[in-house]
Amino acid sequence: MYIHLGNNCIIPFADIVAILNIDPPISRDIKEIIEIAKTEKKLFNVSEKGKEKAVIICTEKVFLSPISSTTLLRRANNFCREV
Repeated sequence: MYIHLGNNCIIPFADIVAILNIDPPISRDIKEIIEIAKTEKKLFNVSEKGKEKAVIICTEKVFLSPISSTTLLRRANNFCREV
């Protein structure tokens, strides 16, 4: 099954490790995760600059999404109920 992250970006549900909220103030740990992913060229921003609401950590990549972590979690829970 797949989950839609916004702006036509769809990833396999099985690849997701964590979905984290990035509402200001952003924690130092989340900033570090984002910076490491950016340095390793594994960061993909699928939202407009400044509109990021969630960071999705996957097995190989990190995504910044304009969709809130609550909505993404709800989508993931719906998937789990279907399986």
